[in-house]
Amino acid sequence: EVDYTSISSHSTSEAIELAAIALQSRQPQEAYSYCVKALKINPANTEALNLAGVAAFQKGDADQAVSLLETAVSFKPDFSDAFNNLGNVHKGINDLVSAEASYRQAILCNSENLDAEFNLGILLEAKGLFMKAERSYLRCIEISPRMVSALFNLGNVYKALGRLNESKAIYSRLLEIDPKHAEALNNLGVVLNEFNSQTEAIHFYREAIRIKPEFAEAYYNLGIVFQESNEQEEAIKAYKQALRFDPRHVGAEVNIGYCLKEMGSSKEAKAAYLRAIRIAPNYDKALVNLGDLFLQNGETTKAIKVCEEFLNDHPGNISVLAFLAIAYAKLGDLDAVKNLYDYKRLLHSIDCKNQLEQADLVKFNQNLSNHILGHPSLVTQPASHATRNGRHSGELLVDPLGPFARLKKMILAAANDYCSTIPEDMAHPWLYYRPKSFEVSVWGVAMERQGHQIGHIHPSAWLSGVYYSKIPNSIHTKDLGHDGWIEFGRPPEDFITDCEPLIKLIKPKEGLMLLFPSYFYHRTIPFDTDDLRISIAFDIFGKPNAPFSE
Repeated sequence: EVDYTSISSHSTSEAIELAAIALQSRQPQEAYSYCVKALKINPANTEALNLAGVAAFQKGDADQAVSLLETAVSFKPDFSDAFNNLGNVHKGINDLVSAEASYRQAILCNSENLDAEFNLGILLEAKGLFMKAERSYLRCIEISPRMVSALFNLGNVYKALGRLNESKAIYSRLLEIDPKHAEALNNLGVVLNEFNSQTEAIHFYREAIRIKPEFAEAYYNLGIVFQESNEQEEAIKAYKQALRFDPRHVGAEVNIGYCLKEMGSSKEAKAAYLRAIRIAPNYDKALVNLGDLFLQNGETTKAIKVCEEFLNDHPGNISVLAFLAIAYAKLGDLDAVKNLYDYKRLLHSIDCKNQLEQADLVKFNQNLSNHILGHPSLVTQPASHATRNGRHSGELLVDPLGPFARLKKMILAAANDYCSTIPEDMAHPWLYYRPKSFEVSVWGVAMERQGHQIGHIHPSAWLSGVYYSKIPNSIHTKDLGHDGWIEFGRPPEDFITDCEPLIKLIKPKEGLMLLFPSYFYHRTIPFDTDDLRISIAFDIFGKPNAPFSE
């Protein structure tokens, strides 16, 4: 033990130096005691106040930490490090507004404060403010070009924004500096898989595992590549390794079940799904896969029962509602299917020609199309999306918004009208529940000859939609084959069904906006022309404590 009575013989600077050493050694009580001794000599010593604040927080006394750090910056208003530490304390107690303000003040006091800039980036990224986080990470890299942590986080931001080319470049740059960065190797593999470069992706996953043998997520991602290549046994081996190092990895357990089902091992598949449900009872994908297994085994009533029981606890769950319609169709309960796919009531069509003058609409659509085609996130058919023979963008409601600022207002107005037109319906499993407030996500799809989207839903949303900014002339004139049309109601081929679905076809046209429940399966019919077909998809989903529209 340290004899603190002897510290009186030390100078203030020596006490502060000892406090700093104690903090580095993760001994906050010892550091705090040194700071107290220094402050008895000089109560206005800002460095002692700063270190005492850090020590108090590490001891678990956040209120005392805030008080000490605020005192430090009151005595020294340009004390950048103390502002940064104050930001860390505010973040630690989940006061994110004050944390951001403190980090920004630290940077204002010292534009070269790398820690504050990086901490600000982390905070902004956690809040989903990716473009602002990007600026902070770029500033970090400007100050310190070989800062691996900033490069890694910047790559993650680009990945989240769908800017996959930039994400790939940043991860590659990082790995030139630190070739053994397992997380970067894994994430680069994910990006390469999105580019359909599976062989390269496997290489980077294996390299990540070589460096970090207990890396469950890298095993899981490796399993996905094998599964998508129909190498089910290899996929199961990888998933089991993921579970070995993370026994609660529900995604690995579900995918083991899927692989076993594809291999004809129904009993083992069911056991895997049930294990997944025990791990994560709220995980809808495990429930849907179990229901699909029941359908495959001819146990349709069991499939419906598990869905209805899940919906009792999770009203309005999009994935389960989508599957429930398939199960009802399998059972032959067409009234129940029509209740879910009530196109007349739930599918809304809005002709924006009624809102905009023709010349204005033409220019607006051209600006939207050009914005998409020039967007840095636009890449050719990323593997995790439904687009085939086309390009798919990331989030478009990021700066610079350009014409999408206006489109966002149009979408919110249309969603507001939709909700006003269709009141809550206690008897309907989707209309019974709706979010109380909303936010919007928007992305673009540009398709060429034989371009289409396979059947899919939007499981994270409540209401979804599409706006058409550019349609080939052939789609305008040729109707017989429904080339380029959007079709609702047909589930993907990997679901077990032997009855004709209740479908609805709509011919797209420039300026047309459609809104529909996010559980509606929908796809695009391939078209045979070299002209571009550009659509803008959007999701409307719940946002806590926010107004409906802006």
